[in-house]
Amino acid sequence: MVGSSEAGGEAWRGRYYRLEEVQKHNNSQSTWIILHHRIYDVTKFLDEHPGGEEVLREQAGGDATENFEDVGHSTDARAMSETFIIGELHPDDRGKLQKRPEPLITTVQSNSSSWSNWVIPAIAAIIAALMYRSYMSE
Repeated sequence: MVGSSEAGGEAWRGRYYRLEEVQKHNNSQSTWIILHHRIYDVTKFLDEHPGGEEVLREQAGGDATENFEDVGHSTDARAMSETFIIGELHPDDRGKLQKRPEPLITTVQSNSSSWSNWVIPAIAAIIAALMYRSYMSE
């Protein structure tokens, strides 16, 4: 499973790559992505990816962990991804990975008091009822 070495606590026994090296592999001739600090060479998988080549190309040379997890890949997809591992991100570079900025949540401050939130609809309802009554009495 992706990131299993971290979950299992076992030490990585493969090659470490620096972030600068990974960032160079961001084209269709050489496409590397980072998932859970592991480096994947997905160049040969571009044409086979069910989501299309463009999905992988957008993430090429960078950290695709969040997008990978957001999609909710199947167990089979996770197992298949293991075949593309070529190394792991150097521990010194892990802090350099750019986090996606959190969306800003803005709230609109209302200057109107709470009574006006129900008074206006109540008056509109009374007027509509009077108009209906007037129409029906004619």
